Amino acid sequence: MRIMGFDPGLALLGYAVLDVRSPHEQSLMDCGVVQTSGGLPLPRRLGQISAAVAELMEAYRPEAVAVEELFFNKNVKTALTVGHARGALLSAVIRYTDAIYEYTPLQVKQAVTGYGRADKHQVQQMVKTLLCLKAVPRPDDAADAVAVALCHAQTAWQAAAFKIR
Repeated sequence: MRIMGFDPGLALLGYAVLDVRSPHEQSLMDCGVVQTSGGLPLPRRLGQISAAVAELMEAYRPEAVAVEELFFNKNVKTALTVGHARGALLSAVIRYTDAIYEYTPLQVKQAVTGYGRADKHQVQQMVKTLLCLKAVPRPDDAADAVAVALCHAQTAWQAAAFKIR
């Protein structure tokens, strides 16, 4: 199964492409970020995100897409801009697949590290370990997207194992 993971953001939107053959056989095909310029108007930046995500979907043709849910913090303006970026991302993804799964930051941490309150460094080290990588993916937004994809890989295998046949 090919999974694309996304860590939404307006300035940097992380993405990852994971090939999963079994719960213990996973490989990272690609990861990186879609970057938009702060000097551009918001609609233009959202258009760039939508176009870039559409290109990624076309290039990799994932069977499932995992997206981190919006984590509301005290900065309302940041939450709104990330919400806009999520909307642009989801509107591009839905043109290619209905198989969209959303996970909270707590769910991602729990799936990747076994502890829902793990810090960023612990998550990154587990991403590196689980995928037998030489280094943690950079920038952080790309590593976060890999963690989101790994979360879905874990969840999908567990759901399949308990499915009534």
